[in-house]
Amino acid sequence: QVQLVESGGGLVQAGGSLRLSCAASGSIRSNSTMGWYRQAPGKQRELVARITSGGSTNYADSVKGRFTISRDNAKNTVNLQMNSLKPEDTAVYYCYYDSWVAVVYWGQGTQVTVSS
Repeated sequence: QVQLVESGGGLVQAGGSLRLSCAASGSIRSNSTMGWYRQAPGKQRELVARITSGGSTNYADSVKGRFTISRDNAKNTVNLQMNSLKPEDTAVYYCYYDSWVAVVYWGQGTQVTVSS
């Protein structure tokens, strides 16, 4: 079992910044992928960014150049720095952990609201 605890969501004006953090605990494996999905009202959940334990990253086209994902393997944490936020970034953001050999674990979600 893996537990994920997210923090850092909130309300920000367009053009502002927020930083999301996610801490994993439990049966953490040395090789894994952690990242963030988001889901806006009436839309499907979509991948925002992910990072492997080796440091490889992927971003959704809509956030490239604005969001940066980082990871601390020693602390089992993943962060998402979100800059130049837009109203269309408004969503519930979910942290996830994928050990590559078992089920994917999800955080409880944190709300990000960007006002215009």
